[in-house]
Amino acid sequence: MRRECLVVEISVEGDGCPLADASTDARIEAAPPLRRTDGHALLRFSTPERAVGDRLDADDRIRYLHGSRATDRPTYRCLAKERCVVHDLIDVGFLPESSTFEGGSERHLGAVVGRDVLEGVLEAAGETVGVGIERITPLGEERDDPTARQFDLTPAQERAIRVAHAAGYFTIPREADAGEVAAELGISKSAFLERLRRGQAALFDGLL
Repeated sequence: MRRECLVVEISVEGDGCPLADASTDARIEAAPPLRRTDGHALLRFSTPERAVGDRLDADDRIRYLHGSRATDRPTYRCLAKERCVVHDLIDVGFLPESSTFEGGSERHLGAVVGRDVLEGVLEAAGETVGVGIERITPLGEERDDPTARQFDLTPAQERAIRVAHAAGYFTIPREADAGEVAAELGISKSAFLERLRRGQAALFDGLL
């Protein structure tokens, strides 16, 4: 029997995750962690702040850190020795697609297949201090939107553009400034402007 697939966005505070700890002054975008049989996780992430790599290199919880600095946004790969909250959610059926770390906080966007699995994820999240469910939507309403697929937008970039558009950020004259849109998104003004810039670049690349 085919099951309903739901998109779930989860916020985490105070997890003690190495990437969260390293994101106090820089935004980090990460791929889903790859679990090993020994409980450790293989991580792949990128950030515009090169000092993040230095912080993680000095972190005892991180091993085998490798950074590729071919662009202005270095990409890193490493092994994380400690288990994080998102791993507990994966164990009960959460399928992460992308993770964002900023200001010491975490956001994990992923999918859950079936309402019964969703109940298990909600229960696990509810039993963990600092974990909250930000939104739950049927797959197809946002993440599978043709705009995101066609122009290769990340979920965060797509949401930033949609919220900015709904708020009147692009109208002439503007009905909302960058600070107001950032507040609606629950992020800093600089983070909103970066998402907007990267999202617009992806749109222009697809159009032109």
